[in-house]
Amino acid sequence: MQWLSNVAVRRPVFASVLILVLVVVGFVGYRTLGVDKFPKVDFPLITIVTPYPGASPAAVETDVTQKVEEAVNTVSGLDTLTSTSTEGVSLVIAQFDLEVDPDKAAQDINEHLASILRDLPPGTRPEVRKADPDAAPVIVLSVKGPDRLPIRELTRFADKQVKQRIERLRGVGQIVILGGQDRQINVHLDAIRLAAAGVSAIDVQRAIASGNVNVPGGRIERGPLNTTLRVEGRAVEASQIGEIVVRQLGSHPIKVRDVAEIIDSEEDAETAAVRNGASRRPPRSRSPRRRPRP
Repeated sequence: MQWLSNVAVRRPVFASVLILVLVVVGFVGYRTLGVDKFPKVDFPLITIVTPYPGASPAAVETDVTQKVEEAVNTVSGLDTLTSTSTEGVSLVIAQFDLEVDPDKAAQDINEHLASILRDLPPGTRPEVRKADPDAAPVIVLSVKGPDRLPIRELTRFADKQVKQRIERLRGVGQIVILGGQDRQINVHLDAIRLAAAGVSAIDVQRAIASGNVNVPGGRIERGPLNTTLRVEGRAVEASQIGEIVVRQLGSHPIKVRDVAEIIDSEEDAETAAVRNGASRRPPRSRSPRRRPRP
């Protein structure tokens, strides 16, 4: 590097111009440097979510989480493995080495989990998700209605009107509604009336499950015409559920409304939404009114 110092000493103007050119080029390049807020980076991070409705954290840990960990622990390239067992949900997070392809890691986990599906409780199925920075929400919209408007009507409007129109836009990947409560018909059983009628809660549950369905009714052939029949048995109003027969005692049918109270309400709030610092409180659940004993 001695020749460079000799040129700088003998030709100071040339050295100054050269340094100035480098500074100008660097400044222009810095000003025009592109910055991506959400760069496309594939992190080798895989999450396994397994719903187990109605189970306690201890049961989730024993019946689901430990078995999933044993299957995932044998995948090559695994760096760390953490798990969380909460009521009704098992969450296992597998972090791999940086040189591991996330797609290949997710495929390997699916193959290993397929071998333990028969060992898991009935109805439980692990869901493998790959960490995706592009999945982060980039826009948040709030929907507000009159205070007297039921929350389920506002939720229905946000789902059927706002959500469906945004889904048609180009580049939209997923839309999640927070703070909504869908319609839910609650059936509050009365233990005294159940005992008097001689039916159990299981009988009522089976009667509602078998009577509140839409099933095919066969076909009618009339010459060259074939007509397909379908029995529309799904209840639309809460009063229709009350007319479902639980048990027939001679000529006297025992209906759901005879042993329970049916309330047309909303499901329990699992999320909350805040608009300008104010949140709309969900309505308090009403306790069933007991009829006086005859």
